[in-house]
Amino acid sequence: MPVISLFITCYNDMLFPETGKAVVRVLERLGHAVEFRRQQTCCGQMHYNTGYQRDAFPMMLHFVKVFRDAETVCVPSASCVAMIRDHFPKMADRAGDASLRKAVDELVPRVFEFSELLTDRLGVTDVGAFFPHSVTLHTSCHAIRSLHIGDKPWRLLEHVRGIRLVELPRRDQCCGFGGTFAIKNADVSAAILSEKVESVLDTQAEVCAAVDNSCLMHIGGALSRQKAGVRCLHIAEILASTESGGVQ
Repeated sequence: MPVISLFITCYNDMLFPETGKAVVRVLERLGHAVEFRRQQTCCGQMHYNTGYQRDAFPMMLHFVKVFRDAETVCVPSASCVAMIRDHFPKMADRAGDASLRKAVDELVPRVFEFSELLTDRLGVTDVGAFFPHSVTLHTSCHAIRSLHIGDKPWRLLEHVRGIRLVELPRRDQCCGFGGTFAIKNADVSAAILSEKVESVLDTQAEVCAAVDNSCLMHIGGALSRQKAGVRCLHIAEILASTESGGVQ
């Protein structure tokens, strides 16, 4: 079995550390060795998408250097994987460095979003989870439109014992976060968020899940302000939950 290198994104590192711990619990439960390369930093997505592409470039170089020899890289964030797959090759091309482009091309196929890793690389849909709650699933823009992960997160949740899955109305619609979009275009972001929260509440689910904590932070903030009583959880935390321990 491959050693799986865990890349913890900035959001998870600073704000949602339980996500990374949950990923490790799931992978180790499945019998895989997980390593954490302490030299890792940011993938550069925030800088790149905000127009600071020169600042993002050394971050890309560092990521490639740190994970160049990794067998498999697991990333619990669709948006960061989209950054790596969609933009690292473009950045390497702009640099005019053939050796860098080769290194990127060799590394990218070994980088997986968490649900992709489980279903596509490891061939697993049942991870032995137990979560006796009603759950609805928000699929982030990067997950749908960049990674095309389809129903992979849903298939994983379907195999969780005790769960009651509820389809999210208009699930393909954006939550309105979009990184700095929520700051630079606050009114538009708030309007989009309002529609997303309405959809979540229509399900009457206890939990809103997703593969991106950035979306969940945005949605969860609105739900909290409304005192809606709906929790937001990364899918890894649900899959890590068991009858003997974990999130309940």
